[in-house]
Amino acid sequence: MENVDVQFLVIIAVVVIAVSVFMSFFPFMLWISAIASGVRVGIITLVAMRLRRVVPSRIVNPLIKATKAGLGLNINQLESHFLAGGNVDRVVNALIAAQRADIPLVFERAAAIDLAGRDVLQAVQMSVNPKVIETPVVSAVAKNGIEVKVKARVTVRANIDRLVGGAGEETILARVAEGIVSTNGGADSHKDVLENPDLISKTVLSKGLDAGTAFEILSIDIADVDVGKNIGAHLQTEQAEADKRIAQAKAEERRAMAVAHEQEMKARVVEMQAKVVEAESEVPLAMAEALKSGKLGVMDYMNLKNIEADTQMRGSIGKNTDSSSGDGHQKA
Repeated sequence: MENVDVQFLVIIAVVVIAVSVFMSFFPFMLWISAIASGVRVGIITLVAMRLRRVVPSRIVNPLIKATKAGLGLNINQLESHFLAGGNVDRVVNALIAAQRADIPLVFERAAAIDLAGRDVLQAVQMSVNPKVIETPVVSAVAKNGIEVKVKARVTVRANIDRLVGGAGEETILARVAEGIVSTNGGADSHKDVLENPDLISKTVLSKGLDAGTAFEILSIDIADVDVGKNIGAHLQTEQAEADKRIAQAKAEERRAMAVAHEQEMKARVVEMQAKVVEAESEVPLAMAEALKSGKLGVMDYMNLKNIEADTQMRGSIGKNTDSSSGDGHQKA
């Protein structure tokens, strides 16, 4: 009796496992849901999807939504997009949203946008409800040297036709910042920008900054305008400081050259003194040679010595006289 119960339980388990495997490989419930929703898809097609490693629910469920919305898509379009790596459900949702918003969008365009890496559903929603992009604070300097800080809000709408190959939000922000800098830099005074901030919006919009992008700029609104530093005065101060350092360097160079010239002249004086000493040292030799050769007599030599002694005596007397005169003036 017990053997019969065990065999019965084993048979039931095998049947359950077989049915589970069969149902997972042959999605009857999904097929029934498709038939009930008016989507004509064969069970063989669903099995073939399994063999192509395609999840049938990711194809059939979006096809049901598309059929109910009256899009007229077929299963081959959705399956090929899935095999290409696209998001079938998002593409179908975008097509439904575009149809409701009366935006011309075909499946091929939506699939291309999705495969390009952009969120096609978000793009359709942005076409209906424009997005506001806020720029960071952009600093620019007017002609009078005063810095002006500007923050802007850019209202953009997605351009479906340019989503493939068009530039993104970063390009819009960069171009708007460029327009702000150009407008502020062209102003004669920062007061002109503060009094008429709409000049920035007009200048930026007139340049057609949305060309080549995936968006259409609807408006540019100036959110905040502040006065920053006096960049012109700061630059002039730095220039003056730099000029002073250059002048100091040149003066130091001239002083160094003067010192070098002075040292050179001192060296030349010492050199000349050495030559004088050398010349004086030759006088006794010349006199000795003259005495030896008889060109100079002894009496002549003695007379020369007397003349030198007399000259020294007269010099000493002159010095004493000058000293006495100086003392007399001081006493007076």
